[in-house]
Amino acid sequence: MAEATGTATADTVIDSGDDGVRRRDFINIAAVSAAGIGGLSVLYPLISQMAPSADVLAESSTELDTAAIAPGQAIKAIFRKQPLFVRRLTEVELDEANAVQLADLRDPATMADRTKEGHGDILVTMGVCTHLGCVPLGAAEGENKGEYGGYFCPCHGSHYDTAGRIRKGPAPTNLEVPEYEFTSESIIRVG
Repeated sequence: MAEATGTATADTVIDSGDDGVRRRDFINIAAVSAAGIGGLSVLYPLISQMAPSADVLAESSTELDTAAIAPGQAIKAIFRKQPLFVRRLTEVELDEANAVQLADLRDPATMADRTKEGHGDILVTMGVCTHLGCVPLGAAEGENKGEYGGYFCPCHGSHYDTAGRIRKGPAPTNLEVPEYEFTSESIIRVG
């Protein structure tokens, strides 16, 4: 008799599982779907407004042609609303920069660390003093280049060498070298 009761109970469970999708299940699925679509329609504008605008995207990178820069000459450009210095070093400037002992530098960096392989004569730095953010002199013709022939910050007297390395004054670090790459023999894309 105990066996018959167990069999009847098993049959009852099997029969109740064959009802298929009930109306309540359909309403639950429809409600969850509507809530999901409603949630996405609220989140999409919130997330999309965080995307950068067209003017910000346009300033996210800068391309420069270095072919017209003569040895010993520097140009100023703008990158992300800040000055950018691009200098073509002469052989004498390269030799002087490479001759500096790293132990003599406050922020040690070699020329190879600050330039790209195969383009060791092109130095790209941000034109912002690392002390308080002034724009150093030395990129334009006739400007004071400081005691080391590179850049001089007139605000507080920081002197940088031709490699943009801090040599004297209150600036704690070298001029920043931004991310850049050569897209051709003379075209640089910064950013």
